[in-house]
Formats: sequence, C-alpha cells, structure tokens
Amino acid sequence: MAEESDACSVAHGAAPAPVPASSPAPAPASAGRTLVAVFASPVSGYLLRYAADAGYRTVLVEPDPSRADAARMAGFPVLGAVPGDLEGADVVVTDHHRGELGAALRDALAGKARWVGIMGNPHHAGPHVAALESLGVAPGDIARVHRPVGLNIGSRTPPEIAVATLAGLLADRNNRPGGFDHAPAASAR
Repeated sequence: MAEESDACSVAHGAAPAPVPASSPAPAPASAGRTLVAVFASPVSGYLLRYAADAGYRTVLVEPDPSRADAARMAGFPVLGAVPGDLEGADVVVTDHHRGELGAALRDALAGKARWVGIMGNPHHAGPHVAALESLGVAPGDIARVHRPVGLNIGSRTPPEIAVATLAGLLADRNNRPGGFDHAPAASAR
C-alpha cells in the first residue's frame, strides 16, 4: 500500500520520483535518459515530444538535409548521423524503408546504446537484417535489434505508435513486463 501511496504522491507532483534501490547513483541531469529517433517521420515527431515530456533528452538523426531542416523548423534537435557516444541511450529507427537504414543501425550498435529497435511489422522479414549483414555486422549484434518495438496495444496511428513505443521503453528500463500484469519485478519480490 505504501508503494501505491508514493506513486500517487509522485503523480500529483507532491513528491519526487524515487530512484529504485537496484539503480546506480543518480546521474547528473545532463547525463540522464536519452532517446534517439532515427529518421524524421510522423512517428518520430510524436515520439520525441512524448519522450521529452517523460524526462528524456531527445535527439533526431536525419541524414537528408531537407528533412533535417524541416525537423529543425519544428523545434527538434537534429544530427546528420548517429552519434558515436550512445552509451545508455535508447535508439528507435522509425522508417525501415530508408537507404541509410543499415549504416544507422550499425552505428547505433557500435555506440553502445542501451536499447536499439526498428519499427516494422513482425509478420514480414525485417530489411535491417540483410542491410546489417551486408555491412559485416556480427550476428550477435544484429540480434540486439528489437523488432517490433513497443507494447502490443493495437496501435495504428503515429501518436498511438509513439505511445506504445515509449511505454515499451519505459517498461524495459524499469524492468517491467508492460501491459496489465502488475506483479512486482523479480528484484522487488
């Protein structure tokens, strides 16, 4: 009951969010959670906005200059390539049809991101596998790429896909299964 009361206080702004006992000491604000959305798309726009509201530092990676300019005009911080230092970041590739797909995923995997995923229908072969294989990425690294991303909530629209994706990332970061199973995490039992 105390956990429920604490969550209520946090939700109403009466108490700060607790740091789980299993977590390392809090990092400085500038070293907090980072979400990198790769490729400007309707989903990435919502994902970046929602993630910022959830306390993430957000970055959009868009190699196409005209798309990058449009994203900057919408107020997003934009990089032309996946940065080399992604340690601890969550990386979500939002378009699996782009020619730069393999290079972006390869660089995200090499940058030691905490979590790397690509949007796509799990009932179709993922184009990222062939793209990464052609670049010589090791099978173990290819296996680190999550697909599909997000919780299975039946999302269809860009805002719904962004909500499902962010919810899945938060569940993973917090060692929770997502969904409506509210059993305590293994470390809290």
